[in-house]
Amino acid sequence: MSITITLTDQDKATLRTAAYGAVSLIAAADATGTPHKAATNGSNALYAATGLVGHVLAAKSKDIKLKGKNVAELADQVLPALTAAMGLLGQQDPAEAENFRSTVLVAIDAASRTHQSQPSPTVVAMISKITGALYAV
Repeated sequence: MSITITLTDQDKATLRTAAYGAVSLIAAADATGTPHKAATNGSNALYAATGLVGHVLAAKSKDIKLKGKNVAELADQVLPALTAAMGLLGQQDPAEAENFRSTVLVAIDAASRTHQSQPSPTVVAMISKITGALYAV
């Protein structure tokens, strides 16, 4: 039995904003001077996603609107989008919601591995906030 998920353009924008925004939060929290490497690693992980989530994240789109002058303003957009994405996917297909959660967790892990040492305390704190938003539903 195959489940068909119907996502509106706004739903897809929410998923992309949430996923790419999570990577942006990790990059912004990386105070060691390699945010571009964090963003690249995380984005590559998102681009490698499979299933419906993979198709949505890989689509060429200009609907990701991440605005903010600081990390707090970015988090104000991204964290609710993560929770909303989990909610909208969970209503239609819990397995695809888990795919989204897993994809974002892999991406933020990849983004946080820009150094050979452990991630900084600020990055670890941001990972915790992102994880909390993913499990808030």
